[in-house]
Amino acid sequence: MDVSLQQLLHELEIFGRDNDAREEDRSKKMLNIEPDTAHLISILIRSSHSKSLLEIGTSNGYSTIWLAWATQSTGGHVTSLERDPDKQVLADANLKQAGLRDRVDLLVGEATELISTLAGPFDFVLFDADRTSAPDQLRLLLPKLLPGSLVLADNALSHPDQIAPYLAAIEALPEMDHMVVPVGKGLSVAYKMAGGKSR
Repeated sequence: MDVSLQQLLHELEIFGRDNDAREEDRSKKMLNIEPDTAHLISILIRSSHSKSLLEIGTSNGYSTIWLAWATQSTGGHVTSLERDPDKQVLADANLKQAGLRDRVDLLVGEATELISTLAGPFDFVLFDADRTSAPDQLRLLLPKLLPGSLVLADNALSHPDQIAPYLAAIEALPEMDHMVVPVGKGLSVAYKMAGGKSR
């Protein structure tokens, strides 16, 4: 990653942190993922050679930039979903500044409705939005996931009650090998196997 992109990500990290400390309205918070989490995700994308990525929860595009940057080495593309048009505008501008706008399709609307319209297939999914809707979204996505897909969800440790139904749903799937990695706010990582669980 070049120095200018590192600097932009650092500026967005500070902006998000300062904004969230100041804003009382949760809908106006950026709620960006932690830098260590973003770095790990980018390593997973590059090492798995993921090409068709879906991000649920664009916000101002901080994590989207990490995903899009990682796809440069895989020849991939990102579809990112955001329900707040104002945040989508921020993401659009930030991706353009990063020189990565052409690697991302930004869609605005309710994620569950949008997911039902997406054809897929996907080989990488990042859940980073409404945790209570994630189990239904996962159900809709399962037929659209390729074998070898990675399915990630942030806040696995920071919001245990809210994310519990999602974690239970992913654990119950015989084709998913799943664990929670204690990085950032906790990252749920699931790998879709061709067969059932070996354990």
